[in-house]
Amino acid sequence: MRIPLAWLQLSRERMRLFVALAGIGFADILMFMQLGFRDALFESAVVLHKKLQGDIFLISPQSTSTIAMKSFPARRLYQTLGFEGVKSISPVYLDFALWKNPQTRGTRSILVLGFNPADSVLTLPGVTDNLGTLKIADVVLFDDTSRPEFGSVAQEFNAGKDVTTEVGGRRIRVGGIFSLGASFGADGNIVTSDLNFLRLFPSREKGLIDIGIINLEPDADLQVVIKNLKQSLPKDVDVLSKEEFIALEKNYWQTSTAIGFIFTLGTGMGLIVGTVIVYQILYTDVSDHLPEYATLKAMGYKNSYLLMVVFQEALILAVLGYLPGYSLAMGLYTLTRTATNLPMAMNLAKAVSVLIMTIIMCAVSGAIAVRKLQAADPADIF
Repeated sequence: MRIPLAWLQLSRERMRLFVALAGIGFADILMFMQLGFRDALFESAVVLHKKLQGDIFLISPQSTSTIAMKSFPARRLYQTLGFEGVKSISPVYLDFALWKNPQTRGTRSILVLGFNPADSVLTLPGVTDNLGTLKIADVVLFDDTSRPEFGSVAQEFNAGKDVTTEVGGRRIRVGGIFSLGASFGADGNIVTSDLNFLRLFPSREKGLIDIGIINLEPDADLQVVIKNLKQSLPKDVDVLSKEEFIALEKNYWQTSTAIGFIFTLGTGMGLIVGTVIVYQILYTDVSDHLPEYATLKAMGYKNSYLLMVVFQEALILAVLGYLPGYSLAMGLYTLTRTATNLPMAMNLAKAVSVLIMTIIMCAVSGAIAVRKLQAADPADIF
C-alpha cells in the first residue's frame, strides 16, 4: 500500500497545519466577500429592470443607468403603436427626491418611480395590489427593504398607523408597502402614479419620460419588431430588448465606475495573499524535510515522485482550507445581507470559482516551492 507521505508530513506539525489552513481560509473569505459584493452590486442594480413588465424598452441615448437617466419625448413611445406586433405601451418616470424621515425629520435621497396605475408595469405583489390606491393624490408606496435611515415606515404602516411625511418638500401619505431592495445607486424606493410624480417634480415636463415600455402581441417576433423600430425611429431614442436593458445597467457599474474594478482587484489580492501564505508553508516544509527527500533520492526515487508529494500537500491544503472559508463566508453573507439589505447570496458558480482559484493558488505555491527540492543533491546533504 502507498504511504500517504504528503498527509503525514502536513499532520506531523499540527500548529503549522492550523496556521496554513487559517491563512488559506482567510484568503478564501476575502475572495468570497469581494465576489459577493460584486455580484450584489450587479444584482441589486438590475432588480428594478427585471421587475419591469415589458418586451422592449426605449431610453435616451444619453442614459447610462437608472441613477443617470435622461428624458426623451414621450411621442417617440406613442409612435411605436403604429408598428406591427406592438400591443401596448407604458411611459415611466424616474428621478431622485429628498425623503424626510417621519421620526427624525432628517432627509435622504430616495428613488421615485412613477407610471400610469392603469398599466401593469411592476410585477411586485405590493404594487399590483395597490394600483387603485395610487390614483389618490399625494399617495405613494414605500419599499420596506429600503435603508433604515428612511425611518420605521413599514413597521408603523403594518401596525395600522397613518404614515405621512414629505418628499421633495411636498406632503405625501404612504398608501402601501412593497419589497424591491436597496442598491448601490439607490438606498430606497417609492412608487407612485404618473400624476403624483409630476406633482413631486413640478419642473418636469409631462411630455418627457425616462423609460418607454413596449409590450408585444403573443405571436410577434421580438427581433423583427426591434429591427423595425431602430430603422424607423429617430436617433434621439435607443431601442433595447429586456436583456440589453439589463446588460446596459450591468456594464455601467462594471466599466464606468470604480466599484466593479475595486471588487475585482480585491479578489485578485486575496488570491495573491493566499499564494504567499501557502508558499511559505510548503517552502518551510520542504526545507525542514530536505534530508529525508535527499535520502529518498539516494534510494532511487525520481524527482517526479517527490514533486508529486509536494503537489499533493498543496491540494490537501487547498481543500481543507476551503471548507472553513466557505462556512465562514456563508455566515458573513447572512450578516451583510441583514445589515445592508443587499442581495448577498452564495451560489454554485461562486463556490466553484473560489474553489478553483484556491486550487490554482496552492498549485502555484507548490510549483514555486519545489524549486528548492529539485536542487537537492544527496551528496550535498550528507
